[in-house]
Formats: sequence, structure tokens, C-alpha cells
Amino acid sequence: MNLENYFISQFHSKRIGDDGAVLGSFVYSKDAFFEDVHFNLKWINHYQIAQKSMLANISDAVAMNAKPKYALLSVAMPRNITKDQMRDLARGFKETAKKFNIEIIGGDTISNIKLDITITIISQTTKPLLRSGLKKGYLLAYTGKLGRSQKDFLKLRNLGKINAKSKFVNIQLRDKFVQKSSRYLSSGMDISDGLFSDLDKLASINKLGFRFFKKISKRVACSGEEYEMLVAFDKRFKKSMQRRAMQTRTPLNIFACSARVGYTNRCKAHHF
Repeated sequence: MNLENYFISQFHSKRIGDDGAVLGSFVYSKDAFFEDVHFNLKWINHYQIAQKSMLANISDAVAMNAKPKYALLSVAMPRNITKDQMRDLARGFKETAKKFNIEIIGGDTISNIKLDITITIISQTTKPLLRSGLKKGYLLAYTGKLGRSQKDFLKLRNLGKINAKSKFVNIQLRDKFVQKSSRYLSSGMDISDGLFSDLDKLASINKLGFRFFKKISKRVACSGEEYEMLVAFDKRFKKSMQRRAMQTRTPLNIFACSARVGYTNRCKAHHF
């Protein structure tokens, strides 16, 4: 058990374990976005930092089949931050929130030695998509193409440049796909820690492993911060899922089925 999972195991709430906590028709989710852990100011500007931190948090609501409504921001800023940088940060938060009709309703700001951001998203749903619900013989699929985020991260770490539309900065959320296909999905989550690591979470919750239809390289499956969807569904719904994917122009990659076998995550933890 890695340190992150060990710490989480110290809390015993039935609401912990999904991308957000469900209370009635509301879903509450929260993520951190810290300098020198998730980003470096040499790589991306303040607008992009705010944009990505908002999108990464909204991704949790999307993964729960919930509509984001409100956001609370906590921003710890270094004393040497300029007013121009503050304006860019605020603009990134506001413009990204506006695209999803999210109202920023408050939060907290403090002085710090570096830029650290935490965001709480409050969303609503009538049918939450949980990580539990996976049964033996169900198909596993992921959306989009994996591996690009890790590739661009390595470029940035070596002080190279990436495309402005790179997934590392400009996350493409799959909200329309989730909404259209929710009736067929048994379980799901967003891919934030890498495919193999997030499969480990599904395996742990559902007490199942996976039989892969094809080999997936570690370079692809260990790439974190992809924010694609990892979903499971009954094989009877395969054609229906493929139609929903086509309707929403979402690449859907069916790669495995669940089985009563062991599963070993071959990726290292990203932030511990």
C-alpha cells in the first residue's frame, strides 16, 4: 500500500472512494494543484495554471455524471506575485468556470512561499456514476488517446515547448459522452493517476481483476493527468456504447474485461 492509500485508509466513511462524495443529489469534490508538485512556473503561465486546475477539478464532477454548479477557491500566493499575474490567474479561473456555467462563490486567499491551489466543486446529479458496480465479464474501456500528457510533461521538464492545445494544459473533458451513455455504464472514473493505477482502484473496490485484450505499454498506461474516462459496462451494451461514442465524437477503446483474477499495478505513484 502506497502512502497516499495508507493515509486515506485512516478514514472510515462510506462516502470516500469515488471522484466525489455523494450527499443526496449533490456531489462534492476537491483537488489540490501545487507548485513544484503539479506544475512549475517555468513551464506554464498563470492563466494556464488556473485553467488546468479548474478543468482537473471539473473532471471529477464529469466522472460522477454530475453537472458542476459552484466552485470554492483557496489560493496560496507568494509575496512576489505581480498584479498582472494575479489578474491572469483570476481570468483563468473565471473563463474556465464560465464555459461550464459554474459560479465561483467564495474561498480563501493567503500568503505563501509558492503558488498552491485547492478547489471544491459542488455539482448535482440524479444518477451518480460510481467506481463500484463492476461485475465479472463486464467490458472496460477508456476514451481518447493516452500517453500524450506524460510525453508533454517530459518536454516541459526539459524546458521544451508544447502546443497551446496540449492535453497537459488544455484538458478535454468527456461530459457529453458521459451524459449520453450514463444509462449503460456500471462504473466509471476519470484517469488522473494513469490507466494502470486507476484500474487498481476499480480492482480494489470491486474485488475483481482484468483480462486484457491487447498489451498496453507502461509509457501509455502510466501517463497521469490524462483526464480521459475509464468506464465499465455489460457486454450486451457494447454496440450502444459505440453509438454514443460516435454521436459525441469520442474515441472509445475497449481493452479488457473484468475477471476473478489478481491485478498488479505496474506504475509508480505520481505524487508520493
